[in-house]
Amino acid sequence: MNGAIDREALLAKVRAQMHDKRYRHTLGVAESARRLAERFGADPDKAELAGYLHDYCKCWPVEQMRDILVRHDMPRELLEGEKELWHAFAGAIVIQTELGVTDPEILQAVRYHTTGRPGMSLLEKVVCVADYIEPNRDFPGVEMIRALAEQDLDEALACALGGTIQHLIDRRKTVYPLTLLAYNDLVSRRDAQGGV
Repeated sequence: MNGAIDREALLAKVRAQMHDKRYRHTLGVAESARRLAERFGADPDKAELAGYLHDYCKCWPVEQMRDILVRHDMPRELLEGEKELWHAFAGAIVIQTELGVTDPEILQAVRYHTTGRPGMSLLEKVVCVADYIEPNRDFPGVEMIRALAEQDLDEALACALGGTIQHLIDRRKTVYPLTLLAYNDLVSRRDAQGGV
């Protein structure tokens, strides 16, 4: 599937996995990912494909996702953490095993679009930010992240992850360790470069 793909067939498979609102979000992420990729120098086709696939398992029952994660020896802290994160890790597995997507960049972008991770690739950053800023998103601070994404992808991502961390803390929810590490990595890189 990493060569020429049948876009309509792929979208039909994606569409079959989710309800209307999630599908609209998915199309928005793919569009935003392509635009960000063109702006910042990532591969636009890979970004768009990762955008289409990023929430492939989002609407699946948690038991089904858990089974996939357990069978593939995912980390204990993931299985014991927020179930909201499971779809990304399960999705990366499913799109490889069931859809034949083998490009490691696309698989990583899907896997880490919710948590981030230290040392994210450009494509991973693009998909993660696109997930935050796609046109259907409406939450406090989204316009600021959209404005940052016009200029500085790393700052937009740091702001988005920081907002997520603060939101989780305010709700007294656990913060997945990779998200904290991703945020710290972005901030320390910025500071090392003499950023604000």
